[in-house]
Amino acid sequence: MQLVIYPDSKLKAVAKEVQQFDDWLVAVVERMKDLMAQHKGVGLAAPQVGLSLRIFVASASGKREEARVYINPVLTDEHGSEEGEEGCLSLPDIRIKVLRFKNLRIEALDERGKPISESLADFAARVVQHENDHLDGILLLDRMSPMAKLANRKKIKELEENAQKP
Repeated sequence: MQLVIYPDSKLKAVAKEVQQFDDWLVAVVERMKDLMAQHKGVGLAAPQVGLSLRIFVASASGKREEARVYINPVLTDEHGSEEGEEGCLSLPDIRIKVLRFKNLRIEALDERGKPISESLADFAARVVQHENDHLDGILLLDRMSPMAKLANRKKIKELEENAQKP
């Protein structure tokens, strides 16, 4: 398993719900935590490692040992809004301002199928929304303003050209 970089089509697919909770799933989650920490991220979604599954790991501190796993997440009770800068491991060197909910509730399952229910705010809520976007095939590029697209056009073009090289 390795990091998938834009414009890989796996990043645009809507991920499928996880049906089976087993040792394979636990191993996938552990590898995702490793990759997140290795690439100095604060979250990583399964589509970013080429798996079309509704799984992401998140750690607002970026520390592997603090990473939580969220499987088949549902976000509710979203309120308040705040603009903040975001980057994405699958879009290296691109950072943009994104308007997100400031507070939310997340209901999900952990890697053993045990229910999780948390209220999150501020940066932790932002990370969860960003990773959840990946599960729906939504990238930072889809949230860019026309000005941000213009400002990042050279980097986006480089990523697209690098993908075409054998």
